[in-house]
Amino acid sequence: MEERHMDLRSMSYEELQEKLVREGEKPYRAGQLFSWLHKEHAASYEEMTNLSAALCERLAKNYPLCTLKTLAMQEAKDKTRKYLFRLPDGETVESVYMRYRFGVSVCVSSEVGCRMGCKFCASTIDGLTRKLSPAEMLEQVYAITRDTKEKVSHVVVMGMGEPLENLENVLRFIALLTDERGLNLSARNITVSTCGLVPEILALAEKKLQINLAISLHAPTQEQREQLMPVAKRYPLDMLMAACRDYYEATHRQLTFEYALVKGDNDSKEDALRLAALLGELNCMVNLIPVNPVKECGLSPTDKTDVLNFKKLLEKNRIHVTIRREMGREIDGACGQLRRRKA
Repeated sequence: MEERHMDLRSMSYEELQEKLVREGEKPYRAGQLFSWLHKEHAASYEEMTNLSAALCERLAKNYPLCTLKTLAMQEAKDKTRKYLFRLPDGETVESVYMRYRFGVSVCVSSEVGCRMGCKFCASTIDGLTRKLSPAEMLEQVYAITRDTKEKVSHVVVMGMGEPLENLENVLRFIALLTDERGLNLSARNITVSTCGLVPEILALAEKKLQINLAISLHAPTQEQREQLMPVAKRYPLDMLMAACRDYYEATHRQLTFEYALVKGDNDSKEDALRLAALLGELNCMVNLIPVNPVKECGLSPTDKTDVLNFKKLLEKNRIHVTIRREMGREIDGACGQLRRRKA
């Protein structure tokens, strides 16, 4: 992203300092401004009380802040909240607030819509409109923080869009989230999901970040994966698994494989055994997700008994397995249910 087109909230501390100094301000002003943007989550320059009125007026005129308007908020019985945010250009995205024993997690979107075409996902139904800027991703976290008054401890980039298709902006988003002068979130508390873009997985591996990478796998064979995920035709399963091995060698971070269980499609005993054989040599965890209802998709979730049997078969073959908690399903805020909406 070229600097002249960059929102101040998308800039690193060093870029912000350079810009202010070029405009005649003292270098320490960058620290004050960065803190307001990323530590205090200011929604306007008027809140920045230790900056002069003249500076705030000039910044407001020349660099309007990226702020999101909450068009709707729904809360489930388990206190999960789904937010519908309007972006500065009028487009909308959805984000989810989840409360766990270990703290508060926010699921953010990385694009307006998605073009990956996964058969179980609502985000892809209307295609892709555009990528989100780092500021627009950060603002999802900050807007939820302003609303809930709770500190966010974990961030998952698993909302609308394919994060690795927007890799440059996602990397900047991560850098700003983890900056000690801002939110100072641990990289180990950030999870990025991908449907399997092999070149981008390898590019991310080169960064050697200590984030968590989640691979949307959803099938143990190439043929089954192609039926659920068109991306498999571009990056076959053997190529994806090779990239996952390379990623682990570069980062030494355990991989997570997301597996949406679809009744009658990928949930048989044979599927479990094939999945165990596919992943057996990797340091990984499988996250089982009974597919969530999306009316346009027409897929049915695996019965609870069969989910447990699938899990036991994987464990018998020494695969670490968890079952995703069904948080936000009743408000269409669970995995695969976020979509472009109007208020």
